Amino acid sequence: MSRILRIELRRSAALWAGLILLLAGVVMCYVAPQRWSSGWMALAMIEREYLVLMAPLALAAGAWQGRRESRAGLAELVESTPRPRLQRVLPVLGALGLAVIGGYLAVLAVTTPWIAGTARYLPAAAFAVVTVGALTVAVAAWLGIAVGRLWPSIAAGPVLACAGIGWLMGFPAALRGQQWLGMLFSPMYGMSQFSDYETVSGRLTVAQTVWLVALVVAVYVLHGVEDRRARMAASLPLVLGVAVAVTVVPHDRSVAHAIDPVARELVCTTDAPKVCVARVHSALLPEVTPRARQALALLARLPQPPAEAYEDTATTWGSGAPKPGPDPAGVALMTITVDGRGHLAFPDDLVPRTVGRVLANVGRCPGGLDSPVLRAATYWLVGTEPPDEPGVDDERWNDHVRQLWQGLRRLPEARALARVAAVREGALRCADLEGMLSDT
Repeated sequence: MSRILRIELRRSAALWAGLILLLAGVVMCYVAPQRWSSGWMALAMIEREYLVLMAPLALAAGAWQGRRESRAGLAELVESTPRPRLQRVLPVLGALGLAVIGGYLAVLAVTTPWIAGTARYLPAAAFAVVTVGALTVAVAAWLGIAVGRLWPSIAAGPVLACAGIGWLMGFPAALRGQQWLGMLFSPMYGMSQFSDYETVSGRLTVAQTVWLVALVVAVYVLHGVEDRRARMAASLPLVLGVAVAVTVVPHDRSVAHAIDPVARELVCTTDAPKVCVARVHSALLPEVTPRARQALALLARLPQPPAEAYEDTATTWGSGAPKPGPDPAGVALMTITVDGRGHLAFPDDLVPRTVGRVLANVGRCPGGLDSPVLRAATYWLVGTEPPDEPGVDDERWNDHVRQLWQGLRRLPEARALARVAAVREGALRCADLEGMLSDT
């Protein structure tokens, strides 16, 4: 059997199919590395999302392989061999299955060096996510072979590829009211991360594995039977698997954007002042610490300053996620983002963002506070001229910020510091800040 399998790998389209999946996955990953550079779970999930292309390619490759005997005019000759049909098709299924699974896993091998030096947290759920993805491309290839045998047309591959894309994207879109059902039957759906703490629900993974294994059994039976009634029997294991999967998967919003509490745990420095980041960002602690302590030193000039700096791990996505609220007393919260290389994104902005958040008292005021006064006070504390506010096209707004900042710069330091402290006090009361620096 192993000799036949080696021959199939050499002479069939299996290796080419695996190579095509590898190229497609690598290109899609490296087009936007910032989508997965935050860690191992992000990489596992983004490759699952790219099943929208890889699974249809596996379907088309299977259809091409399935029509090989008819294309070569050997269908009757092969059927006349004394070996059972299931035994004859096993090497074909094994060769193409190994090839596409190898191509899927090879994408991880090519992308792993990109984040190997910056990703520290490797949850067990990441392996389960990868397993479901690999099983999906194998099942797609085997289903393609079955269709190619039943419909040995050159159009089978393109039609199956388009049908696969339509299923993976269209089926969940048609079930917006039943998101859990779309995620169950479309393994690429819901894999976009809205925060670096997201994971895939364990019950969802189990449910997807159950119905995919049932589909494997159904496809294998379909390969081994000849008459139409027996082919109908191939649907029985699939129906049973779907029934079990529907029972296992959560039927509420918890199935989407599940949060990994371990990824959100804080990892802190051992010396003071304490700086903490989420475990998924633990490799960034050396990059964050000096900037966070610089922000704390600047804020120490104000009354009742924060003594520690923590990454803000609150998120509105997923079940059990805390609702955004007031920042805790004595702590400066930081928003940590990762760039396309796995390092701290916009490192020069971390200090002003942290200082500005403490001054603005984020979360306490229902409408929020975002005014030229706060921005001018922030950059006076930081000691640099305020740049244009990102996303603000009104040049007058940015000019007003700079005028207020320049006014603070002209004052004696003690008086300017008192004005900035008054701005912070006003923010604590959610007061109207306009005019607080106008007479400077």
